[in-house]
Amino acid sequence: MITRLAVSGYRSLRDLRLVLSRLNVVTGANGSGKSSLYRSLRLLADVAQGRVIQSLAGEGGVQSTLWAGPKTIAASVRRGEHEVEGLAPKGPVGLKLGFAGEDYGYAIDLGFPPPIPPSMFSLDPQIKAEALWTGECLGRSNLFAERRGPGVRIRGEDGAWRQASTQLATFDSMMTHCADPRDGVELLTLREHMRDWRFYDLLRTDRDAPARRPQIGTYTPVLDGDGANLAAALQTVREIGDAEGLRVAIDDAFPGASVEVVSNDGWFEVEMRQHGLLRPLRTAELSDGTLRYLLLVAALTSPRPPALMVLNEPETSLHPDLLGPLGRLIALASERSQVVVVSHAMPLVEALADAGARRIELEKSFGETALASDDDRPRWDWPKR
Repeated sequence: MITRLAVSGYRSLRDLRLVLSRLNVVTGANGSGKSSLYRSLRLLADVAQGRVIQSLAGEGGVQSTLWAGPKTIAASVRRGEHEVEGLAPKGPVGLKLGFAGEDYGYAIDLGFPPPIPPSMFSLDPQIKAEALWTGECLGRSNLFAERRGPGVRIRGEDGAWRQASTQLATFDSMMTHCADPRDGVELLTLREHMRDWRFYDLLRTDRDAPARRPQIGTYTPVLDGDGANLAAALQTVREIGDAEGLRVAIDDAFPGASVEVVSNDGWFEVEMRQHGLLRPLRTAELSDGTLRYLLLVAALTSPRPPALMVLNEPETSLHPDLLGPLGRLIALASERSQVVVVSHAMPLVEALADAGARRIELEKSFGETALASDDDRPRWDWPKR
């Protein structure tokens, strides 16, 4: 489980450090930085998938994603006694992402490419430093994999350092290129752990959504990011997962209703029976809110729960009456996975808080995202370049 998350230099997250628990809900006003925090978690997951450089380039390059304010904001400025002044930053400028738990910690530092020689790939950030350590805090004694520039070294079981690479490309992470079942087993273990993280923010419910059309059905323990395989995912839960939990989740939101999956020559489709109707409704007939709730049920009752599940504004399109059942469903899912929910729907936030969620409230001051209560700001040390 992740117990600490740190982001530095990413959009409005100049220097944000969080303590996480098993169930977490991130909230705050519009523009407070909730989406930036969500995207920073996705970028960390992209490191393990080998696509963090492409993801940042897709956002306009590291130049457009870096914190645009001053490196520090003086107390006199915060009190309104002086104006914010732009000064040339001292030292290296970079975007830093990291997390830690009781077992492992990892951090990455991405910076500007050198201006010379000129290249058409100038929007690509470069990986300047990485570190992998045991425990929650980085230190010299618990560091066992380190990358500085093109060089990577790994500490063996005997405590001796081994040079794993001397020419690692600036766009390749040691997480993907130095993980080895013999000498880099810790890197390999953490990489596979991170690849198990699951994100849901693009579940489609529009009239042309794939979930509204029949799909070829195969065993599907994991719902797709857009929800296209909804019917197969629900049937998989029913056959090899918690069928009773699925039934309860549907009944909690729609009393007296039931969901069935029908097959026509291998093409699966969801049908929903509701109290008072003479025939079932196909997914093409369901409201956006009803379909979204079914998609969330399929994601949260997965028979293959992830190490970490992150839901970005799951309340979209849902009627307020569905937020209570959704909160209960998320709370149950947190018994099998660590869950982070990003939401500005107060009924859902309060329902999750009542279920024991750690409430993380963000606010923005002078363009910088910060915790509304800074009492739990954890210690954090970044790897050196």
